[in-house]
Amino acid sequence: MSPLPSLPHAPDELACFFWSGDVLRSRSVSDHILSSTVDVPAPPAPLTADWEREIAQQLQLEAGEVEPLSLPRSRMRWPAYTQCVQAVADWTRSMGLQELLAGADVALMACRGANYHHDGDQYGGMAFCNLFLSEDKGLDIHFPAAGRRIPIRRGTVVIFDTGQPHAVIERGGSGFDAASFGPGRDCSQVFLSWELPIEDTQIAHALGIRFDTDPASAALLDESQLRLHGAPATVCAASGRWSAGTK
Repeated sequence: MSPLPSLPHAPDELACFFWSGDVLRSRSVSDHILSSTVDVPAPPAPLTADWEREIAQQLQLEAGEVEPLSLPRSRMRWPAYTQCVQAVADWTRSMGLQELLAGADVALMACRGANYHHDGDQYGGMAFCNLFLSEDKGLDIHFPAAGRRIPIRRGTVVIFDTGQPHAVIERGGSGFDAASFGPGRDCSQVFLSWELPIEDTQIAHALGIRFDTDPASAALLDESQLRLHGAPATVCAASGRWSAGTK
């Protein structure tokens, strides 16, 4: 497929185009970040040791990378898994978001920091809900465009738009620096991540999402993507700054 020319500027400078069934829809990108700290027990020591082995030997995570761990295998050695899920469910219900996790896809993820990125191209039809399970290692999850920086500790939970740039960086740092996540540092983080349908009325209302913001451009595209000023949007991995260019 030949590259599409830059589209006319949408009503929103930043727009997400996502599949709704077999139709591409457009929507706004929310800068609302929902966050709290919930009470979850520490994972058993043998399980955390297993995670560290998998991160080091199988995933071989490099600085800034985010990859899945085996959730089915972990659940066999994690009696408090359902308690963790219940804590997040109780938190969402406290905000009026009823049965939000029921039926949502969930994955167990690991990272050694995370460089700045967005997930709007692949997951534009979703919001993410992340529950961090590791202890405080002096790291923050940073949403530079939204102006939010949240310390990561066991029980930190966040819900955010997948199109929002984010990273896991050093607390007090000004950006992502791979040298800060070298092999000699204990800096891996493990978290549960749920995919929440962005078209769900509760999610859309909580995040302030507006739909069909640029139907004319949606009709010209044939793949999901984020666009800034009418061109594909990219994020600087070190700073989180937006840029627009050809795809």
